[in-house]
Amino acid sequence: MTYRPLDGNSPAESAPGAESSRRWFLRATGAAGLGAAAFAAGAGDAFAAGDEDRPDAGRPAGDDERGGDERGAAARPTGTRPPVRTGTGLDRLPHPLVIGHRGAPGYRPEETLGSYELALELGADVIEPDLVPTKDGHLVIRHENNIAETTDVADHREFEGRKTTKSIDGQPLTGWFTEDFTLAELKTLRAKERLPQQRQRNTLYDGRWQILTFRELADFARKRGRELGREVWLYPETKHPSYFRSIGLPLEERLADELRRTGLAGRNGRAILQSFEPSSLQRLAKLVDNPRIQLLSGATSRPYDFVLAGDPRTVADLVKPEGLRWIASFAHGIGPTTQLIAPVDADGKLQPPTTLVRDAHAARLLLHPYTVRNENAFLPVDYRRGTDPNAYGDAIGWARYLFELGVDGFFTDQTDTSILARQDFWAAEGVN
Repeated sequence: MTYRPLDGNSPAESAPGAESSRRWFLRATGAAGLGAAAFAAGAGDAFAAGDEDRPDAGRPAGDDERGGDERGAAARPTGTRPPVRTGTGLDRLPHPLVIGHRGAPGYRPEETLGSYELALELGADVIEPDLVPTKDGHLVIRHENNIAETTDVADHREFEGRKTTKSIDGQPLTGWFTEDFTLAELKTLRAKERLPQQRQRNTLYDGRWQILTFRELADFARKRGRELGREVWLYPETKHPSYFRSIGLPLEERLADELRRTGLAGRNGRAILQSFEPSSLQRLAKLVDNPRIQLLSGATSRPYDFVLAGDPRTVADLVKPEGLRWIASFAHGIGPTTQLIAPVDADGKLQPPTTLVRDAHAARLLLHPYTVRNENAFLPVDYRRGTDPNAYGDAIGWARYLFELGVDGFFTDQTDTSILARQDFWAAEGVN
């Protein structure tokens, strides 16, 4: 059966807003440990290759360097030894990493405070926000600047006249766009589930949370880290950076300023920077010394800044050894789609892995692929269970397979099952 890729999932019952703790979560679901089929429903983004719902100028430090101090280092297993040392605070995080992709969108509307809070309660090492600007220059957390599908903006009659069509990265899009609103105006909106038909349970939380600013998330992460007794890292992505620079709202300078203001700037600043556009990372490298990850989508795609510059290279060129060496001149790692590591055929069946893990490590680059999801629709045929595309398959087995291939972490919509997969992987590797 051919599945049409979609986007996420949710837990079985509602929770009081102040009680989204792991203790409540296990009680509400009746699970002492959350396995691959612990919940039913939802669907995530795309298993297929392509853009996700998705970073000291100069070369990263040497292989055996460790950057900075050990402040706030977590008193928990650090896991296997990473094959690449970055000379940044990344070197003291657990290996391999479990990255909360937009928080925990399998269980809560994406990129909301509730989503990020739950991801941390379930054990995420790092949480990922996507950044877009407001009309008055604030950085807010939305996967796209078009907020038609993820907020209740269509219900606000006062904003009816702002619906418009724009060309974003060469694609026509119709809706309401963050760059046409002030922060105060956006704060009158409420977030909602992106795919209510596929993640119906997540609609329980529609209207509960406002749109977050990056500064608000940074403050939350600092406070939550103190409560959890461990470092909480952020993994911000600059979205459509060439487009925003073209309309006078460049992201890089704003992000660098926010990193400095929130104490997140620098090699040990608890923030990893990512982008699909290499020029965005190159600009950031001149502004702040944080670790940087180059995102890579489908093999035939081209970064949009390449399109604008007339650079003919595709992602297939960038994952060749010479392309990886070029990326290593300004980044500490890559964030490829899982298909660039573990390809599937036209029927969705796993094929032999590529050499990308080996080649990236040879170039001294980390690998953080995206995105691991529990639903059959986003799993190789080999790991699906049954024929319902929204039912859970063997996501723990799939995640463990990626760990066994040697990735240094991955983005996940369901933190809990990825944590279990990592525990299994560590046990097999003899890590206590």
